[in-house]
Amino acid sequence: MSIESLLTAKVIEAVKQCYGAEVEVKDVQLQPTRKDFAGDLTVVVFPFTRYSRKSPEETGKELGEYLKQNIEEVQDYNVIKGFLNIVISSAYWLGVLNEVAGEEKYGYVKQASGKSYMIEYSSPNTNKPLHLGHIRNNLLGWSVSEIQKANGHEVKMVNLVNDRGIHICKSMIAWQRYGGGATPESTGMKGDHLVGDYYVRFDKEYKAEIKQLMAEGMEEEEAKKKAPILLEAQEMLRKWEAGDEAVVALWRKMNDWVLKGFDETYRLMGVGFDKVYFESQTYKKGRDIVLKGLADGVLYRKDTGSVWADLTGDGLDHKLLLRDDGTSVYMTQDIGTAYERFNEFAMDEMIYVVGNEQNYHFQVLSLICGKLGFDWANKIKHLSYGMVELPEGKMKSREGTVVDADDLMQEMINTARATSKELGKLEGYTEAEAEEVYRKVALGALKYFILKVDPKKTMMFNPKESIDFNGNTGPFIQYTYARIQSILRKAVENGTVIGNSDLHITISDKEQDLIKLIAKLPAVVKEAGDNYSPALLANYSYDLAKEFNQFYHDFSILKEENDKVRNFRLLLAKECGVAIRNAMGMLGIEMPERM
Repeated sequence: MSIESLLTAKVIEAVKQCYGAEVEVKDVQLQPTRKDFAGDLTVVVFPFTRYSRKSPEETGKELGEYLKQNIEEVQDYNVIKGFLNIVISSAYWLGVLNEVAGEEKYGYVKQASGKSYMIEYSSPNTNKPLHLGHIRNNLLGWSVSEIQKANGHEVKMVNLVNDRGIHICKSMIAWQRYGGGATPESTGMKGDHLVGDYYVRFDKEYKAEIKQLMAEGMEEEEAKKKAPILLEAQEMLRKWEAGDEAVVALWRKMNDWVLKGFDETYRLMGVGFDKVYFESQTYKKGRDIVLKGLADGVLYRKDTGSVWADLTGDGLDHKLLLRDDGTSVYMTQDIGTAYERFNEFAMDEMIYVVGNEQNYHFQVLSLICGKLGFDWANKIKHLSYGMVELPEGKMKSREGTVVDADDLMQEMINTARATSKELGKLEGYTEAEAEEVYRKVALGALKYFILKVDPKKTMMFNPKESIDFNGNTGPFIQYTYARIQSILRKAVENGTVIGNSDLHITISDKEQDLIKLIAKLPAVVKEAGDNYSPALLANYSYDLAKEFNQFYHDFSILKEENDKVRNFRLLLAKECGVAIRNAMGMLGIEMPERM
């Protein structure tokens, strides 16, 4: 039983014994004691004065005395106005440290919760490479999945590749017109980069055609609709949906180039999936469902032939589901994909990790699925996150102004290499070993900088700030972990075997605070899972690393002469390392043994 549960039970018992009143768990308000007061946990006394008919101070003293007499872990107490501050004994905290030391997977729930999630993230379009925005999406999706697993939930990590639609046809048309048969092999380019260049080329040519039509006297809006290159792309989409062999063959070839490129990026980023869905395989199901909804009178068709959902009764507007020419839109595809997933897996929640510009889309998706009669419609959840911006402003794929994911990761590795060489910490490492450390530090810097920000917030990404070895950064936490491992290696070299701590030694407030912080990890993992927020674990890791460094600065570890105290401090260092490694591991950040 945790100290919080024990205290709660004993407060209920104390109120009954002292005042003859029955109170419930919800009536006991327990919180960490404020730093400026002595104590570990604070009981709010005010709710019990109605039973004691005494002042909050007197009530607090009576309850405090009862707890001190009846709980051996309670060393002392003090009352400040209506707050009873409880001081927990050092022996209790030393016992907690010993208990933690027996758990290699500390911070992970031991038993399955019985709850299941499917988490969709990445969801790239096969007309361009992954960029900085995708990095935040992938890192969030992967980390949220790992945190839910740590909480004992079953998790399916999935990707939906947007491999069809007008944007894909734009890249295909531009390649046909201007590619001259270029391939990844002939150009030496990654396939996703090659195809992405033609998406940018399409936009350039499209704008030039609009300008030409306007010069010939056409209004801008009409020119945008009648530009020949756009009409070609629209015709190609119709042919693709009709199964035209030549179009489908070109589509398959260019998609394969892109997917191979994506796989390389995912490997470097350290993310993966249990299953990959393709919109080209699910959009037909969505169209069938929409046509059935039309036949059942749930949806309606306009005179032009398009199919719509009327959501005005729900405070929204009318939503297009099939265009005039019968082709599908994103919403139709998402309905089909959701249907297939819920039929395939009986999950409690389907979480879509998608940027906040799609808030309306997922509100509508859930609403339409409900109207179509699917009982899983209320299990759809949108994990909405803020955009990533750069000091120079927003990124635009079609204009080619994005920060490419591959380029950014390579730049981070180069910076980590330069910084590490400057510090000269990897002497004696082979080149391959050193490169592995550079990779861990670079990706640790990138992942931490992105995941330490609350997902809901828009964030500014600054590569130089992220790789700093000081402050609230990934490399600072990794360096702290490496320092701990260095201490432990030296202890082993000295013939020291680290065992459980003696419960009767005297420890300082700082050492006790460090144990308390280690003990918080399971609660932080739960809170991070409940809120879908890796930021809570990132900032916990930083707090723990910062506290350890302060402890390391103030206390001798290896040179401590008292054997029992030295063993305790080594155990404390070791468990700080375990907590940091496990918390950062849930963020997908690897810990170098040496830096």
